[in-house]
Amino acid sequence: MSEPVREPAGGAGHADRGAENVEYRVAHLRDRLAAEELGELGVRAEIRAGAIVVTGTVPSAQCRETVLRTVHQELAGLAVHTDIVVAETDLPDHAEELS
Repeated sequence: MSEPVREPAGGAGHADRGAENVEYRVAHLRDRLAAEELGELGVRAEIRAGAIVVTGTVPSAQCRETVLRTVHQELAGLAVHTDIVVAETDLPDHAEELS
């Protein structure tokens, strides 16, 4: 009976598990952003070129801070780039002129 083949610790199988772990963590972040008190469906998290990019628009600065805190909790130790914008909700100071 032959023994099972084992890959070295740094082998390709190890890298695949690392990638799966990142994908799992990003999916968990998406779930948290959508399901918890945030309910932020306007925020996207994607894996691009070995880093996680989190983009979107939120209604307030407080919501932005909550999103950023959640991102850092879920993706600690990973390369993360964020571009979360607060939506302009101020009333216009003048009437818009239409041509």
